[in-house]
Amino acid sequence: MKWIIGLITIVLLFTSCRSTKRATTKTKPKPPIELHKPIIYLYPEQNTKVYVQLDYNGELTTTYPKYDENKGWRVEAQPNGTLTDPITQKEYYGLYWEGISNYEFDLSTGFVVKGEATADFLDEKLAQLGLTMREANEFIVYWLPELEQNEYNFIHFAQEEYRELAKLQITPKPETLIRVFMVYKPLKQHIHVVEQKLPTVERKGFTAVEWGGAASKDGKLNLMK
Repeated sequence: MKWIIGLITIVLLFTSCRSTKRATTKTKPKPPIELHKPIIYLYPEQNTKVYVQLDYNGELTTTYPKYDENKGWRVEAQPNGTLTDPITQKEYYGLYWEGISNYEFDLSTGFVVKGEATADFLDEKLAQLGLTMREANEFIVYWLPELEQNEYNFIHFAQEEYRELAKLQITPKPETLIRVFMVYKPLKQHIHVVEQKLPTVERKGFTAVEWGGAASKDGKLNLMK
């Protein structure tokens, strides 16, 4: 009788260990996505005191100038984009932040671009989305070293979902708000995807611009058969 009880105990322990292992595997957290260099430019029509608040569904890792969780950014903005801290009188050309999040972007549409053709592709699309040549140049200089070394890149420009992930409240409210956030995945070969439809943006009045990007780790591509 004792050996039967012992056998049952061993079986129960073995089953419990397997169940625990399966549960651990299922609940393994997804790696966070890193949002790189979202930078905000402000172009009022006249010198204006501007208040910028960021409601980010994630963890801020770097901000410059330092972001105040309670007060946000407060700057004096000039029409040429120069920003001045009203307290320290330091000048900036943009408001910079980076963060991490477990958000998974919908990559059901986008573009597949050969690595060596990335600069021309971005020149065209960034102009369509409303960036000036200077802003597009800064975007391309930052991302091109990563993108052009890949055989191909799947590129998606997040729209409404990015606006929900990182909500911006700017006071006074800009007449034109442009937010360009690129999500990409490196590819070893060309694939067919549903092409993303992008708006054509025209700037008018007080304009605020933000650009940034991230390499997607978990988003799934919706392939065309």
